[in-house]
Amino acid sequence: ATSIFFGGGTPSLLSGDQLARILDAIPRTSSAEITVECNPDAADAQRLDAYAQAGVNRLSFGVQSLEPRVLAALGRTHNPENVLLAVTNARAAGIKRLNLDLIYGTPGESIDDWRATLEGVIALAPEHISAYALTVEPATPFGQRVASGEEGPDDDRQADAYLLAEGLLKAAGYNWYEISNWSLAGEECRHNLVYWLGGDFATVGCAAHGHSGGRRWWNVRTPERFIERVETGRDCISGSEEIEAGLRLEEAFSLRLRTRAGVTPSEAAESVVRDLIDGGLAKWVPSAAGAAGPRESEARRALVLTPQGRLVATDVTARLLLAGAAVR
Repeated sequence: ATSIFFGGGTPSLLSGDQLARILDAIPRTSSAEITVECNPDAADAQRLDAYAQAGVNRLSFGVQSLEPRVLAALGRTHNPENVLLAVTNARAAGIKRLNLDLIYGTPGESIDDWRATLEGVIALAPEHISAYALTVEPATPFGQRVASGEEGPDDDRQADAYLLAEGLLKAAGYNWYEISNWSLAGEECRHNLVYWLGGDFATVGCAAHGHSGGRRWWNVRTPERFIERVETGRDCISGSEEIEAGLRLEEAFSLRLRTRAGVTPSEAAESVVRDLIDGGLAKWVPSAAGAAGPRESEARRALVLTPQGRLVATDVTARLLLAGAAVR
């Protein structure tokens, strides 16, 4: 393995010894990126020291906000002081690569609240920052409250928050490389790039999804069923599908358009591309490595979304695909 990512839930509940046992069972390269997601209030010095000893070299803290009122609205149990201590403990443990996850657009969060969070996070100098718009999931308590009439996220406010993040992070030396992700030079999350650039990945754990050679699969959803299958030596895969070649091409195109690697659309989409560029939603950039798309002869340039284009990435992608942009 070139990267290992412990996420989905609360992997920081694992002790250092438990984590080490898992890592010892996984063949990996000497330079493998090993990330663990952590809640800031679970990142005590002893735990992070043990993680570092086990081989963890990257941590992702679910900060969400540095405003106590916003954290309370999100139902988070940590406070801003926990975040500072978590970062301090990680650095003391010798873990040199940190990501801080943020959420913007929480009802009641002002643009000044968001600015204060961004400035506070930048001051902590992590190598990587992720910022996600709050979304409403119907099955969650928040989703149920919104369905009952409570205020939900506002699209215009979220757009303003995203553009503010882009401006402040860029000024602080963080380079955008995927819709919701910025990093210092060379500090991109190598594991997540595998997803976005269409690579293969194995998966372990309940409800986890994997992909290899055009086939994807997913494991049983509940921890109880997953544990029962492991203990009885049965396969944990719940289902799988072979991805048809045309769909694979479209999915790879869509995912790559989310990144600064960009895409090379087919000639069929030329008029749509021109409209997107004229509308300030996309631009051509040099691409030494080439971009995903059918015209390999034009791989020296790539079509990349502008900050305004990222706000409507789903619509832009749909327009390009409908125009045949991914067709070889």
